Amino acid sequence: MNAVELLERMLLIRAYEERVAELQKQGPFPSTCSSQGQEASAVGLMAALRPQDRILTNHRSAGHLLARGADPGRILAEVMGKAAGYCQGKSGSLHISVKELGVVLTSTIVGGELSMAPGVALAMKMRREPGVVACIFGDGAACEGIFHEALNLASAWRLPILFVCENNQWQAYVRRQETMLTEHVSDWAKGYPMPARTVDGNDVGAVLDAAQAAVASIEAGEGPYLLETWTWRQRGHYSGDDEAHITAEERAPWLERDPIQRLRQHLLHEGLLDAAGAQALQARARARIDAAVAFAQEAPWPQPAQLLTDVYA
Repeated sequence: MNAVELLERMLLIRAYEERVAELQKQGPFPSTCSSQGQEASAVGLMAALRPQDRILTNHRSAGHLLARGADPGRILAEVMGKAAGYCQGKSGSLHISVKELGVVLTSTIVGGELSMAPGVALAMKMRREPGVVACIFGDGAACEGIFHEALNLASAWRLPILFVCENNQWQAYVRRQETMLTEHVSDWAKGYPMPARTVDGNDVGAVLDAAQAAVASIEAGEGPYLLETWTWRQRGHYSGDDEAHITAEERAPWLERDPIQRLRQHLLHEGLLDAAGAQALQARARARIDAAVAFAQEAPWPQPAQLLTDVYA
């Protein structure tokens, strides 16, 4: 995937997030957790993964799913509870799985994916299946005990897991500095021991390079790897969050480092894209989301007979 294609995928995610925010204002529309501002982290990571890799992610999953190649129409249908959704409308935005893309699950439980990633990786290792398990979580989950349990077990069993902490500086309504004394989550990998790295999560190229290096390390038999992407979410913890607790002074420098604007300016400066081409990319992304919204809105509701299908008991 070249730089222009990376930008196009990031624009699609941004268009999705902005449109969902509009739909929520118009109402009624289900509440979601936005990943706006974290597009470079999602796209850089997914561009480094291969079809055989497995993915477990968290409640800010729309960016990861779209970056992996999921259909925005089917995602929106799932969020709206429609039968055309990836899980027939039973998961909403918080529990989507997409088998054909290797997305094992998204977890609304903070750190839930950390508890399951070692099991998925162990199964792959025992079956001698190729690939790595990418487990994506936030800095809030890194402050829970399951983070340390997962890293310890993965290290002890040398499991093929790429742990990815998207450190967006806020744990719901709590500043990162209030719950952790170290500056970086990656520092905690030293005790297991496990190779780790922190990169600029608003630079898609940096994330892509770091993720490719991490995958290569795991594939070389070096054991699990922890990658921390340093980023910022531009919307509240969830759609009803007015962000009154975040100051303008704190927000401003991060908005200046908007990942989409940075990549667009770089491509324009290097002559890899012109203004008309940039506008066309954005228009195409918005058109895809318009079509996705129409598809989801017109999709049928699940039938009552589907209520007890695809459940264990």
